[in-house]
Amino acid sequence: MWSNFVEKIFISPKLMLGYIGVMVFMAGEGLEQGWLSPYLIDHGLSVERSALLFSIYGLSASFSAFFAGVLTEIYGVRRVMTTGLVMFCVGSFFFLTFGIPSHDFWIMLPSYALRGLSYPLFAYGFLVYITYEAPVNRLSTAGGIFWSCYACGLSVLGVTYSSITLKFMAPIYVLWSALILVCLGGVIALWIDKTAIQSKKRTNSKEKSSLLYLLKGITIIFEVPKLGLCGFVRIINTLASYGFPVFLPTVLQNLGFSIGQWLQMLASLWITNMIANYCWGILGDKWGWRNTVAWGGCIGCGLTTLLLYYVPTWGGGYFVTWVAACAYGACLAAYTPINAIMPMLAPENKGAAMSVLTLAAGLSTFFGPGIVGLFIHSIGAVGVIWIYAALYFIAAIMMSFVSINHHHFMKKETSLSSVV
Repeated sequence: MWSNFVEKIFISPKLMLGYIGVMVFMAGEGLEQGWLSPYLIDHGLSVERSALLFSIYGLSASFSAFFAGVLTEIYGVRRVMTTGLVMFCVGSFFFLTFGIPSHDFWIMLPSYALRGLSYPLFAYGFLVYITYEAPVNRLSTAGGIFWSCYACGLSVLGVTYSSITLKFMAPIYVLWSALILVCLGGVIALWIDKTAIQSKKRTNSKEKSSLLYLLKGITIIFEVPKLGLCGFVRIINTLASYGFPVFLPTVLQNLGFSIGQWLQMLASLWITNMIANYCWGILGDKWGWRNTVAWGGCIGCGLTTLLLYYVPTWGGGYFVTWVAACAYGACLAAYTPINAIMPMLAPENKGAAMSVLTLAAGLSTFFGPGIVGLFIHSIGAVGVIWIYAALYFIAAIMMSFVSINHHHFMKKETSLSSVV
């Protein structure tokens, strides 16, 4: 009975423990988001240096995200995830032992950047493993579960943990406690058995046994142009979600909303997204991966982005604006099947295909706020909103050129499994 429950909800016991491990790991990795920058500024770090610290962190994460897929195929999932875990611990040790106490920016910068390099190796390494371990007919569902656990750890559990512990612990000790969560998540994800998360690379491929395969994450875009299109779509996916916190709180405050109400809406947006990831993943396997991304994700996000701005602007109160925020979070999750589409576009090089996806996810964190910085003063908040909406609609057009019959891959699942 228990095994049937696990297979129905988490697909397999191996994946279940991995999902839980990633969720706990990300709770520790992201518990400082929202308060670390103000804390550092209050303790003597300039605003400019704080911005540079987090920019370098983001660049490091994007770099690591890009190589996570191909490194997984070269060295195996277990090694890559373990490396990410160790890097986080080492980076945290130097950041918390020497960087923050001494207020030395040049110690904080490389040590925090090392933390940025760490989490994509752990989380995205497991995501690559999912593309091999999950059956093709449940690949979209498997991706949905991953992003639900990822979002739950990063945006729900980590933030909630901080909001509670900061009431009775000094911030530096809260940061130290992140190591406990990260190590616990690592143990859960990796201590399944000695063969559960091993290398899925194909030993008969000489190319994959050398570092030259790292270039595959770049050259595969030219070999399979549809991967490039999907990469652009994935960048557009979370643009607005990273841009909203930069300017939307000010817009809402000017309309009479409190910052507390904005934070409640933001939290509800991500909770809805966490739940919807799982639901859209299941629907994607039944309705079709491309249809789900194009209509639920691209068109849905374009419309709800406009609603999130115009509902309060046209006099809508807190509740209807909250509904609009939740609707955007739900539509944002409809991009989940793209995690299934991209590896299936290059079934012989899934790791390289996933590197394109993870790089796109990282670049979205830069371009989202960047659009605000470039255009907010020239065309205002309404102009930025329309840029985001237009990009979502353009993404829907891009998806029309990505033809993939996922039912075809389901029929060939046995042959695909024999390759890996």
